[in-house]
Amino acid sequence: MAARGARRLLGSLWIALFLGQPDPAAAAARSSSQSPAGSTVRTFTPFYFLVEPVDTLSVRGAFVILNCSAYCEPSPKIEWKKDGTFLNLVSDDRRQLLPDGSLLINGVVHSKHNKPDEGYYQCVATVESLGTIVSRTAKLTVAGLPRFTSQPESTSVYRGNSVILNCEVNADLVPFVRWEQDRQPFFLDDRVFTLPSGALIISNVTDGDGGLYRCVIESGGSPKYSDEAELKVLPDPEVPLNLVFLRQPSPLTKVTGQSAVFPCVTSGFPTPVIKWMRNEEELTIEDSERFLLLAGGSLEISDITEDDAGTYACIVDNGNETIEAQADLTVQAPPEFLKQPANIYAHESMDIVFECEVTGKPTPTVKWIKNGDMVIPSDYFKIVKEHNLQVLGLVKSDEGFYQCIAENDVGNAQAGAQLIILEHDVAIPTLPPTSLTSATTDHLAPATTGPLPSAPRDVVASLVSTRFIKLTWRTPASDPHGDNLTYTVFYTKEGINRERVENTSRPGEMQVTIQNLMPETVYVFRVVAQNRHGPGESSIPLKVATQPEVQLPGPAPNIRAYANSPTSITVTWDTPLSGNGEIQNYKLYYMEKGTDNEQDVDVGGHSYTINGLKKYTEYSFRVVAYNKHGPGVSTQDVVVQTLSDVPSAAPQNLSLEVRNSKSIIIHWQPPPAGTHNGQITGYKIRYRKASRKSEVTESIGGTQLFQLIEGLERGTEYSFRVAALTSNGTGPATDWISAETFESDLDETRVPEVPSSLHVRPLVTSIVVSWTPPENQNIVVRGYAIGYGIGSPHAQTIKVDYKQRYYTIENLDPSSHYVITLKAFNNVGEGIPLYESAVTRPHTVPDPSPMMPPVGVQASILSHDTIRITWADNSLPKNQKITDARYYTVRWKTNIPANTKYKTANTTTLSYLVTSLKPNTLYEFSVMVTKGRRSSTWSMTAHGTTFELVPTSPPKDVTVVSKEGKPRTIIVNWQPPSEANGKITGYIIYYSTDVNAEIHDWVIEPVVGNRLTHQIQELTLDTPYYFKIQARNSKGMGPMSEAVQFRTPKALGSAGKGSRPLDIGPDYKPPMSGSNSPHGSPTSPLDSNMLLVIIVSVGVITIVIVVIVAVFCTRRTTSHQKKKRAACKSVNGSHKYKGNSKDVKPPDLWIHHERLELKPIDKSPDPNPIMTDTPIPRNSQDITPVDNSMDSNIHQRRNSYRGHESEDSMSTLAGRRGMRPKMMMPFDSQPPQQSVRNTPSTDTMPASSSQTCCADHQDPESATASYLANAQEEDSGQSLPTAHVRPSHPLKSFAVPAVPPTGSTYDPALPSTPLLTQQASNHPVHSVKTASIGTLGRTRPPMPVVVPSAPDVQETTRMLEDSESNYEPDELTKEMAHLEGLMKDLNAITTA
Repeated sequence: MAARGARRLLGSLWIALFLGQPDPAAAAARSSSQSPAGSTVRTFTPFYFLVEPVDTLSVRGAFVILNCSAYCEPSPKIEWKKDGTFLNLVSDDRRQLLPDGSLLINGVVHSKHNKPDEGYYQCVATVESLGTIVSRTAKLTVAGLPRFTSQPESTSVYRGNSVILNCEVNADLVPFVRWEQDRQPFFLDDRVFTLPSGALIISNVTDGDGGLYRCVIESGGSPKYSDEAELKVLPDPEVPLNLVFLRQPSPLTKVTGQSAVFPCVTSGFPTPVIKWMRNEEELTIEDSERFLLLAGGSLEISDITEDDAGTYACIVDNGNETIEAQADLTVQAPPEFLKQPANIYAHESMDIVFECEVTGKPTPTVKWIKNGDMVIPSDYFKIVKEHNLQVLGLVKSDEGFYQCIAENDVGNAQAGAQLIILEHDVAIPTLPPTSLTSATTDHLAPATTGPLPSAPRDVVASLVSTRFIKLTWRTPASDPHGDNLTYTVFYTKEGINRERVENTSRPGEMQVTIQNLMPETVYVFRVVAQNRHGPGESSIPLKVATQPEVQLPGPAPNIRAYANSPTSITVTWDTPLSGNGEIQNYKLYYMEKGTDNEQDVDVGGHSYTINGLKKYTEYSFRVVAYNKHGPGVSTQDVVVQTLSDVPSAAPQNLSLEVRNSKSIIIHWQPPPAGTHNGQITGYKIRYRKASRKSEVTESIGGTQLFQLIEGLERGTEYSFRVAALTSNGTGPATDWISAETFESDLDETRVPEVPSSLHVRPLVTSIVVSWTPPENQNIVVRGYAIGYGIGSPHAQTIKVDYKQRYYTIENLDPSSHYVITLKAFNNVGEGIPLYESAVTRPHTVPDPSPMMPPVGVQASILSHDTIRITWADNSLPKNQKITDARYYTVRWKTNIPANTKYKTANTTTLSYLVTSLKPNTLYEFSVMVTKGRRSSTWSMTAHGTTFELVPTSPPKDVTVVSKEGKPRTIIVNWQPPSEANGKITGYIIYYSTDVNAEIHDWVIEPVVGNRLTHQIQELTLDTPYYFKIQARNSKGMGPMSEAVQFRTPKALGSAGKGSRPLDIGPDYKPPMSGSNSPHGSPTSPLDSNMLLVIIVSVGVITIVIVVIVAVFCTRRTTSHQKKKRAACKSVNGSHKYKGNSKDVKPPDLWIHHERLELKPIDKSPDPNPIMTDTPIPRNSQDITPVDNSMDSNIHQRRNSYRGHESEDSMSTLAGRRGMRPKMMMPFDSQPPQQSVRNTPSTDTMPASSSQTCCADHQDPESATASYLANAQEEDSGQSLPTAHVRPSHPLKSFAVPAVPPTGSTYDPALPSTPLLTQQASNHPVHSVKTASIGTLGRTRPPMPVVVPSAPDVQETTRMLEDSESNYEPDELTKEMAHLEGLMKDLNAITTA
């Protein structure tokens, strides 16, 4: 099975029985020992089971033997499976294999939570180099713990009556139940028996039956006793007792060959007589060998056959009253073969068919097994004609034993055959059997010795279509004329080793058309010429690709429909030959013949059973396949009729007409249309005297609708009932109606007299007529004739029954004058008429006007299968409150298929929740309103597409093949999931050499997009690998496929072994990450060191330039500015703004600008994790150092910081980076560089201050920057010095805060002045870019940062008079010392 990728069925529960009788083909093979070529023809090998295991019931602690014996030469190896898994009998101390192959189980173990021995067992016989067969599956049941579901209760019974003592136990314990009376065994006899449930029935009770009763369960171990119940026997009652059922018959379902018991136990006095009816026919029990009347009147049926099915009625009569109870017996039959598969000889590339016909009830299903493996239908293995197996393009590996497994609810059966593939030089020893297809029969012609033809020349594809290719060629060079040559065309799909074959129709023909091909597929063709000596050389292979086809599926082939029962029909079909991609589902349309109401149902497989149909009614069926593009071509309609059944309704209008004193004629009408359930074959009439419970007389008539019953008694009341008959039996009967024969015969020698009265009541389109009979009752009246018409009573005449006293004349014209006449009649003629006239009423009811349709229809998508529809109604008040009895109808359908039917629902509100929709599907909705007889038109449509859903099925048809010429490379192919529920965005392939390994130990291969193939390289030779595939869409990952096994080739050119799915246990979670590179850095250590030196050098040069500029600026400080700064400090020292310090914000690094634009490096939509609303830390404990994980997070989520962020955002940026802004140094045309985080020994000080410094602008026009530090008053905190630099070049822009050295404290009295200021040419816009020096060893691309603009200056602040400021000498000394420390750190880093 490896050549086709067939999967092994580990849990097979089917039968495998091979007949040992050789077929004629085998006998002929043995008789022909040599072929013309001199090769020996192999014979078929008898291989079958002598004994198979059977279902067994056991108890705990007992030993069980499951018999199994197989015949073959040589002797087969016997193994056992339990629940589909092979048993390891070598290490099992309780189970052992007997010499004949049987299985012995010692000491059966069974408890509530441990049932190791109970289950399904199967015997497997294997002969090396020949094949494998499997036996039937036998169920071993271990009786459960003894428990009583009901126990006997004390009761009393009259002498001679019957009594039931309940003792209900589980069905598997019934064989172990017995009864005790007064704690002594109670023996059964013709008066006493037990029901299948365990209950005890005693009939014709005597005084000796009184006592204490209990039931005992003996299922191994100590017996279990029920409660004791006392039975008291009472003397005969002196007054009659009503009949009462103690136990009525209940419906039973039995298998042919079993026994059935219908209990019928009654109580009453006098003692009743019980008789049984089957299908309303009395059962003759006395002379029957299979029907037995048990004690008390119960019925036992043994060795049940299908003819025993029907309705059984228990009729109990004691002379005073009659009671009746009935129940149905349903008989099922296990599968039985009508035609078994036959052994077959064949050559490679042939097409064969194994035939298999079965019957059973319910209808069996058929599966095929080859050498113990399940045959999976595919392009080359197909199930045809419901049960037959067709194998196309045979290959050598197809040899073996094939079993047809038939199974239904009550049993299974199997039959098998052997396939032998002969060499091409060995002729098949018999005539072509029927199991060979017409395309390959020419292979069977015997060959003679002589020269063979050379290869055909110039093979070309003269016509290429989507599904067929026409090939032409020239004759071989060895035979230029080629009149006597025949040709064989071998073809296959590219990459597939299995070849198909097609022959020319007549000698000399040099063209052939290959049909049933797949569109847009590459095929390989070769042609072989054949003369009377045999086949010659093959032509050079020709590759031809069929044309692409429209993307919709073709019609589903082999659509068949058959009736299962009177109310169900099963429809089956095959996969379309032109699926154009994965078939997502099928839609089955069906309709009752003669109507236009077509219904549909979605089907996922290739068959569907429709229940609830009308009996004996024709239905038409068609199937449409759907793929991702929509519906395909519909099949032709197939018509099938449901099976007939007994009528489901009684005849209508039963009436009795007393003819005279000794006869009554009965009239009736057939049952209502639609209730016949078949062809009415006759009617059964039952009648009896109504005065007492007399014998019922039956009369079966034909299809006429009347019956004359004669020979009755004078002046006697009789009751009648009628039932309709079909070929299936008798339907329900009418109610009993009675009529009394005349004491003396009435006069019918003259016509009746005039009716005594006539009354009319006109309506708009009808007149109700009522009357009373003639006063003279001694003249026979057979009926009444009513005549009516406009102006004349003779226009139309209606006759009614003599018992009828009123009639409604319909379909009259409004406002019209009608004359009505009434006459009584009998067999002599009509009597004197009675006249009356009436005028019908005028028609004044106006036609209802249509309503306004709903407006504003909206579709709100809630989930993948739910959409809420809302609308408004203009005919309602403004508050849209519904106060009348109107309702709304919502209809919807999918928008893609043109033949989709609308679905509708009614609601009384202005919204409706539509559920059970398909994911990722476009629907259209419309609404109409109905009020009384008025309805609106449909509203305008609204559309909505349901959300996607994760795939709910795994990828299908996973196959693994070795790449030609590269044994360490394999190709994995698959098909998309059946239920993708959205656009597939990729797949994940898992593979491992250990199928039982944890899933996180499997190797992962991601596949992006919707590709259906993938190569995996560098595998180990001659090693088994296991593969699984998982699909994903935008909603997530779907389930994994089953594991597929593939063994890589041993060496170049050898083929790997086929793939086979395995059962590897429950599902597992896929890993959350993919494969990572083993190297942590993309650059070498040498490149990293060089890059580090470059970055540090640039940083040092920049800092030196800043310090030089700062020193230069300090020399320009004026004394006036010093005074201003001192005044500002004195103001801060006096805490002038302490009262409203809560209203100001803490200081931060603000760079004033109007507009700053930096293009982001990364387009990632993820928000930068740094820009959050976390408050700025207020002390050293609040500052969180930046670890490597956060650096990695920042690196993965790069983004641009825009200028309108909040102040807290920038504070958080500084806080998360240890209050140290970083410099960004971009390098053009360079890969991402490693960055080094410069970490000085001092801790960063918190950005808080108890002082407020205000700077006033002397010249706002020319001012380049202003610094504002508004701080809240806190007990402990120091202001962080900040620097503002206006860049002169984008690559030189940076901002570096000054950090105080270790242990130093920042003096709040000193002003926080910029280190460097530059004059701007009347332009307030400042552009700032920063470069960061990150963590050592991490790759960090440059991160552009747009610094937020400063907040508005509050009115309470004062601007510095001068925008320029400089450092004091002591402050500059501190900065220089700090710079020297930095230079030492840099030298240490570069040296390292």
